[in-house]
Amino acid sequence: MTKKKLALEVIERLKKEYPDSDCTLEYDQAWKLLVSVRLAAQCTDARVNVVVEKLYEKFPDVNALASAAPEEIEEIVRPCGLGHSKARDISACMKVLRDEYGGKVPEDFDRLLALPGVGRKSANLIMGDVFGKPAIVTDTHCIRLTNRIGLVDGVKEPAKVERELWKIIPPQEGNGFCHRLVDHGRAVCTARTKPYCDGCCLEDICRKAGIA
Repeated sequence: MTKKKLALEVIERLKKEYPDSDCTLEYDQAWKLLVSVRLAAQCTDARVNVVVEKLYEKFPDVNALASAAPEEIEEIVRPCGLGHSKARDISACMKVLRDEYGGKVPEDFDRLLALPGVGRKSANLIMGDVFGKPAIVTDTHCIRLTNRIGLVDGVKEPAKVERELWKIIPPQEGNGFCHRLVDHGRAVCTARTKPYCDGCCLEDICRKAGIA
């Protein structure tokens, strides 16, 4: 089976297994997802969802957050870890949104990527979830599972994984596919325990790379 055919089969099976997969970061405006995805680095989405409630109580919009001292932001976001750098990036990012984009999040990948604290993973998440554009989010689940399944071969660098997946994943499927990989990685194809291959919907087509 070619990688492209394998990808299409994996996509269809994961759709049936996880029909409601979506982003687990809670947000109702694009700028809030930008904040949350920055806080989510080395932190669980569940903790981020709790912390941002307090953040938005004090700073309810882009202007308020842009005007806040980074130290004030840091005091609230510290439970997410790396509080100093995250607060600095959030402050700088909100200032750019306020001063250059009228408080709106730009609907352009390169402009998103130029925002302070925004990498390819974050930019792709915004493009896919907020704007409904083709996107592939190469988070740790995506990198681990695509290597294990055999969609990529020993590639661990996120940008390289993204490039390889663009070759075989239909553009309109990328965003949902990555969300389903997260759910599958948490429930079945786990990282910290031996994966539950016997109950996996991909068991017969997975290469099982790296599994003893």
